[in-house]
Amino acid sequence: MINKHKMAKHFTLDVRDGHFSFARNEAAIAAEAQLDGFYVVRTSVPKSEIGAEATVAAYKGLSVVERAFRTMKGVDLQVRPIHHWLAERVKAHVLLCMLAYYVEFHMRKALAPMLFADHAPEARERASIVAAAEPSAAAVQKRRSRKTSDGLAVMDWSDLMAHLATLTLNEVALPLQSTETFKLLARPTPLQEKAFALLGLPLPRVQ
Repeated sequence: MINKHKMAKHFTLDVRDGHFSFARNEAAIAAEAQLDGFYVVRTSVPKSEIGAEATVAAYKGLSVVERAFRTMKGVDLQVRPIHHWLAERVKAHVLLCMLAYYVEFHMRKALAPMLFADHAPEARERASIVAAAEPSAAAVQKRRSRKTSDGLAVMDWSDLMAHLATLTLNEVALPLQSTETFKLLARPTPLQEKAFALLGLPLPRVQ
């Protein structure tokens, strides 16, 4: 019970049969008060190898790793549950999910101008590594107008992927000769054309 609320270090306790008393540990309280309002990041790497700013940057970089795990475990890639019994197949499954995330990571980066993500964060440098990041003017404009610089709709990742999925290759049967079919590619929308251009890929076509 003493450490249930992590306050034991602030009190001196005297517990004996039939006796209980406590007193505030003023020295411990004063020492902790020195850190009020601060978040301390400590590393085992020598200062000669990594400075304060690099330490904080490395710590903040953990958010990217955490987001990657959420993407793989969540609705995007669904690394779990794994319905495999053999170790090699489990490893192959996880490897494919890692490769899929690698592709998604680079797609998000390339398609950032069409997403609500800040695609020009380097336009404004932070005064300090611990200062809060401020969105660029381009990001503020996108969120305000919900339009890209060329007037197309800004989307989140899942909506953009769903829109790209409508670019389908259809097999069409002739009404008078149902056994005769031909391939017809859906006409790409301006949004889909923009996405393929940002990815550096040619639009799909039927040979």
